Amino acid sequence: MRSYQAATRIDAPPDQVWGLLTDVHGWRDWASGVDRVEGRVALGEKLTLYATMIRNRPFQVTVTELRPGEVMRWRGGLPFGLAVIDRTYRLDGQDGGTVLTVREDQTGPLAFVTERSTPDLDPSFRQFCAGLKAVAEGRTSRHSG
Repeated sequence: MRSYQAATRIDAPPDQVWGLLTDVHGWRDWASGVDRVEGRVALGEKLTLYATMIRNRPFQVTVTELRPGEVMRWRGGLPFGLAVIDRTYRLDGQDGGTVLTVREDQTGPLAFVTERSTPDLDPSFRQFCAGLKAVAEGRTSRHSG
């Protein structure tokens, strides 16, 4: 199993962070590693992510868990569970702010296939956390002048 993770403390309440996190169409404005996301965030719905590091290979996932203000989880990978990619966005309210944790686990009998074709996501996850922190705290966005 291969895992990636990043976390940050955001000086904003969980409901504000949740609103930004689940507005996936707005990610391109502050998440510098994301070109665009197609689909809608709802349990069982499919999303297609276009990341800057792998533009030629969109990543399709299904929303498998959605607990407002707490957790959004996606699952993707190869058919029949041969390689499973689980990505979790977790929000924990703490002292008037929010701790955001982004984690991805790659499992399954053919997980080595996704491991070989996936670059190290830790820097991208750190960048995502920093972008969400900045926009939630009202400091900046990728497209601000």
